[in-house]
Amino acid sequence: MNQTERLYRIDQLIHQRTVVPFGDLQRELEVSRATLKRDVAFMRDRLNAPIVFDRERGGYCFAPSRFGPQYGLPGMWFNDREVLALLTMHRMLDELDTGGLLGPHIQPLIARLNALLGTASNSVDEILKRVRIVAAQNRPVEPNCFEVVGSALVSRRRIEVSYFTRSRNARGLRELSPQRLVHYRNAWYLDAWCHRNDELRVFALDAIEQARLIERRARDVSLAEVDRVLGSGYGIYRGRRLSWATLRFSAEAALWVRAEVWHPRQQSRELPDGGYELRIPFGASPELEMDILRHGEQVEVVSPPSLRRRIAERLGQARERYG
Repeated sequence: MNQTERLYRIDQLIHQRTVVPFGDLQRELEVSRATLKRDVAFMRDRLNAPIVFDRERGGYCFAPSRFGPQYGLPGMWFNDREVLALLTMHRMLDELDTGGLLGPHIQPLIARLNALLGTASNSVDEILKRVRIVAAQNRPVEPNCFEVVGSALVSRRRIEVSYFTRSRNARGLRELSPQRLVHYRNAWYLDAWCHRNDELRVFALDAIEQARLIERRARDVSLAEVDRVLGSGYGIYRGRRLSWATLRFSAEAALWVRAEVWHPRQQSRELPDGGYELRIPFGASPELEMDILRHGEQVEVVSPPSLRRRIAERLGQARERYG
């Protein structure tokens, strides 16, 4: 433990316990009496720490606040393990930042973390090489879009967007009151009140071609209401009118599926033949259909009949296409 770590630990212990005996500090820091005395003197003389030894209570404590130089620990410091943890998170953020929005703002922090590690800088290079996030099928978002949406979320203002609706191959202008940003399956989405349709809807950020702030107060919707309307069904195609899908997986597929969370409200049970039955709520079915089809012959749609028909139609179309 270097001196900076010891100073923070002394400060933390006194704040937590109010009074800390000399012997307890020495054991906690694993240092000699002379080193501990030098650290306490350094905090008093150089950092203006109001540390006093209270003989009646038998330990070090902070004196009541008084006028004088301000006490403060030196900057932001971390031990090696904490720095490496932060660098790992940086690596994850770097892979998530497909729009290039965060990079310029994170780099100064990374440079500071590298400096904090000092002689352990080789560990920095090593962890950045050996931590990899594979963002499959990600859909990049323009940095300007992130900035406008983020600004609107914080300032509670509306935005006007030029939006491309892929399902209809159509473009149009929308006035939105942003409520929440959601990162789901390597894509960014915006939960927002759509003033054209007068309801909560989900918008893919990569489908926003242009966005600008509007000088109008955003309509506020409680996050509980956003969850109720948009957060209850399966995937991005969510809504209030939900159906329940019952899926039965073969014993082979069950080895993987039973370890997956398809939906927070899912229900499941083991089948006598080693298979696995999964029940999940959904609104519109396109995304669920694609997830079912990736399991091929290893899954059976038991209900509802409408979803069973859709899967049969898709499989029939695939057979026609590929013979």
